[in-house]
Amino acid sequence: QVQLVESGGDLVQPGGSLKLSCVASGFPFRGSYMSWVRQAPEKEIEWVASVYTDNWATRYADSVLGRFTASRDNAKNTLTLQMRDLSAWDTAVYYCARGIEPPWNTRGQGTQVTVSS
Repeated sequence: QVQLVESGGDLVQPGGSLKLSCVASGFPFRGSYMSWVRQAPEKEIEWVASVYTDNWATRYADSVLGRFTASRDNAKNTLTLQMRDLSAWDTAVYYCARGIEPPWNTRGQGTQVTVSS
């Protein structure tokens, strides 16, 4: 059974930082491309970043490039997203997902990130 469990979401002030984690199980994580996606209220799911099977290959959406860093630890089946310089536009539920393209059906329950003063 595939499981993706995100954690680390919180309320943070504009300009702040946050680190999200996702623990995966039930599938061969080491050989799987993984992504972070997010969904703001009343908006569609937006791709944020993808990490290929090793940390040498990552891709980011233009909206987070230079502020977010995605990485993975294959020994721990863990995906992380380090976020800095957060703004209200980053407020969303963040999901880790298996794969690198929509429809992002294999994803966790999400973790809420709220950026507000």
